[in-house]
Amino acid sequence: MLSGALRALFLWLSNRRWMARVALATPLLRRMPLRFVAGTTLDSAVAAVRALNADGASATLDVLGESVSDRASAERAAAAYVATIERIAAEGLDANVSIKLTQMGLDLGVDACLEVLQPVVEAGDRHGIFVRIDMESSAYVDRTLEVVARLRDSGCDIGPVIQAYLHRSPDDVERLAADRVRTRICKGAYAEPPEVALQERGAIGDAFVALVERLLDADAYPGVATHDPDMIERVKDFARQRDIGSDRFEFQMLYGIRRDLQRQLLAEGYRLRVYVPYGTEWYPYFMRRLAERPANVLFVLRTIFGERG
Repeated sequence: MLSGALRALFLWLSNRRWMARVALATPLLRRMPLRFVAGTTLDSAVAAVRALNADGASATLDVLGESVSDRASAERAAAAYVATIERIAAEGLDANVSIKLTQMGLDLGVDACLEVLQPVVEAGDRHGIFVRIDMESSAYVDRTLEVVARLRDSGCDIGPVIQAYLHRSPDDVERLAADRVRTRICKGAYAEPPEVALQERGAIGDAFVALVERLLDADAYPGVATHDPDMIERVKDFARQRDIGSDRFEFQMLYGIRRDLQRQLLAEGYRLRVYVPYGTEWYPYFMRRLAERPANVLFVLRTIFGERG
């Protein structure tokens, strides 16, 4: 009950941008996002990726931002992604990029979004760097998958994220599996009503594993995005039973979360990709991380006070 109330609170706060100004003006609160965000600049993100690569992990870089309402802002965000891709290539980093389409002007229309996104996918194609299209709330699923399909039809190497808690996701994954589209599966981090999404943790976990299994059977190189040890073990067991090698999928985790589990997976010989967000628009992202697991609040506070001590 308390966990559910905290989740609802953090999701509500994620849309209250004035709280970001309060956080930035408060020294203690300003330190909290640094556990989950690799700084505000591309240089700081590159340093984080170098460290991950040195440990054997891959990365995906996310220039934080969303819900852009004008073309100029969307084009600035796209330019930041082109610069990120160029930097990945120049430094030979083991990394790709993840993009939210509302940051690329999806609210201005699918065609406008595709125009804004074109320089980014061209840069990805030029350097052989995969572009991941993140999934946002349920209202954006159809438009997001339309963008993915149209770009793939034009020959771009991109793939979407599918959220396991949505009732529609098995049908979406079935279509993606049929075309062996490289897809990330995550639980889902937005407040959705029962008629749209599963609400119970166990049911969401079962749905997550079932979607991953379908993509594994299709040899679609799924990204298994979870920090849940039980779900990770279930995926491992399925792969062993089907004689699916560890080179045919990868586990994916968020920067700063369950570093112990990240090290364990790498030691066991599994592929791991860490989602590395950076930029000044950290506030909504940070609040959704707290909503996913309210215990993260105490974890971050212990980390901060431990460092101060």
